[in-house]
Amino acid sequence: MTTVRTRVAIVGAGPAGLFLSHLLHLSGIESVVIDQRSREQIETTIRAGILEHGTVAAFEATGASTRVKTVGNQHDGIELRFDGEGHRIDFADLVGRSVWLYPQHEALKDLIAVCLEQGQDLRFGVTALRVEDEASDQPRIIAEDADGEPLEIVADVVVGADGSRSVVRKAVSGTHSGFFREYPFAWFGILCEAPPSADELIYSNSPDGFALISQRSATVQRMYFQCAPDTDPQSYSEAQLWDALQLRVPGTTLTEGPIFQRDVLRFRSFVADEVRKNRVALIGDAAHTVPPTGAKGMNLAIADVIVLERALRALLLENDERLIEQFPETVLRRIWKAQHFSWWMTSMLHADENATDFDRRRQVGELRSVVESRAGSTYLAEAYTGWPIDV
Repeated sequence: MTTVRTRVAIVGAGPAGLFLSHLLHLSGIESVVIDQRSREQIETTIRAGILEHGTVAAFEATGASTRVKTVGNQHDGIELRFDGEGHRIDFADLVGRSVWLYPQHEALKDLIAVCLEQGQDLRFGVTALRVEDEASDQPRIIAEDADGEPLEIVADVVVGADGSRSVVRKAVSGTHSGFFREYPFAWFGILCEAPPSADELIYSNSPDGFALISQRSATVQRMYFQCAPDTDPQSYSEAQLWDALQLRVPGTTLTEGPIFQRDVLRFRSFVADEVRKNRVALIGDAAHTVPPTGAKGMNLAIADVIVLERALRALLLENDERLIEQFPETVLRRIWKAQHFSWWMTSMLHADENATDFDRRRQVGELRSVVESRAGSTYLAEAYTGWPIDV
């Protein structure tokens, strides 16, 4: 077995793992990042990307991305559509902040490039099998490299940034399942070749179900509509997909084009019951998942990283354990706020097949309470663009 020694071993080369490695490098702390996927898979898997104001500021301030504001599109608001009418939530006016539409795979390209340019140790095609000695001051990752050869990584700290099916989580919370909610609906998503149908994102509530009209670029658009979780992505023709989307955004005429990707995204909320055990910690989807309605997933991961990196800097450079001991309490405050906001947006905008006429009218009343009240609109704008990171 090959043994590698490092200060911080990170499982997962997603936004959380790569950004953590980058910040640690800036602080003079070495790390090793492993991921079972290839670099090509990581950089070409197309995923959504709404970046909060604070995420963009963190990327720019640390040199993690030089393209986020040149390639990404700044959005100063969103539209809530219901009863056939659109209502703009003006972020800039309400809270003086914006968000940026910047797909996650583009952010990953930036992070991988900067990490490799700085000489950081990124290892693709390496599969983590388990964490051992998690109760000690030198936890170990047992893994297999791309050739199936055994690999051991011994570290001062192990970090699980390995997604919702985290291997590292088992070393932190054992067999405990954490806090979980599954929703009775999903999103049917398409990517199509067409110009944008709107300048900003449209979140549409209709009696026929929810729709989100988003963008990717000047020529590629991303759109979703509410569907059953067991929907077969191939069960719709292109004409049926456009009919389903158009039905859910009355008052807006969608710009149609060839559909080249389709998928069904299930809705789950999860928070691990423990996010740290001694010198093993969880960040990103390994620690929590949220419905995509509130655009919190990647941003919550970046907030985790900023808090954890400061704790690791204090621990490894100053032998100060206070911040790492406070890490769970600090990040969980933000995680549960994000869970509430994501649940609230989801429940306010989606149609429930068991809803009564009362439920439907109450839902519209809730939407009106948001768009017709500056206080209500401000809460949505504040949460959507991101809370300050409490460290």
